[in-house]
Amino acid sequence: MELAKELIILFFRIITILPLILIATLLMGKRSIAELPVFDFLVVIILGAVVGADIADPNVPHIHTGVAIILIGLFQILVAKWKISNRKIRRLITFEPTLVISEGKFIVENLRQIRYSIDNILQMLREKEIFDVSEVELAIIEGNGNLSVHRKPKKANVKIEDLGVAKVSSGLAYPVIIEGKVYEEVLTKLNVTEAWLQQELNILNVEDVKSIFFASITEEQQLHISLVEDKNKLLISKPSILS
Repeated sequence: MELAKELIILFFRIITILPLILIATLLMGKRSIAELPVFDFLVVIILGAVVGADIADPNVPHIHTGVAIILIGLFQILVAKWKISNRKIRRLITFEPTLVISEGKFIVENLRQIRYSIDNILQMLREKEIFDVSEVELAIIEGNGNLSVHRKPKKANVKIEDLGVAKVSSGLAYPVIIEGKVYEEVLTKLNVTEAWLQQELNILNVEDVKSIFFASITEEQQLHISLVEDKNKLLISKPSILS
């Protein structure tokens, strides 16, 4: 009998809390659902904790949970208005956009600051159908963690048949050096040797592979290199193969 009573209370709590959360979330705006900046993410976590405690523990006063949801929603709306009107507050409670690639070169210190790895950025580029970093003029990690990319003008998407020329490149570039480590399987795939790689690095005046933050190689055997220390220098070799 006691169990049945507790189950009835639990059912009542669920059917009363869910509409209240829905209303509060809708009032907080679409941005809270679609983008989830860091502050809104924390709000969602707090709402989940409050509701979870209410449903799991019958001893928690139900009215307190309802009031807490309303107050959290109102506080989020107030903070959202502050963020719109006051840039200082916005910078304190959310992430600022961060430039991670400029003119095809990784901005190493910015990547380390936001704790993104090269693999993170390469994956996000691939999701945007960009397989060669040299095609990127600017890439920015937005406050919500998404990657915004602006291609170089000459790399804009156009159809080959629109240009009336033959296709000369697949647009694929393979990571061959990441943070000073050479990936031999990439060299094997493209039928080049470490001796060839070292020769190309020597031509570009790169003496130590450890000084390379990221390097990619195309099927035309063209290297694209971002150095660790040199913030402004981007190294690109001449293609070795015409296809």
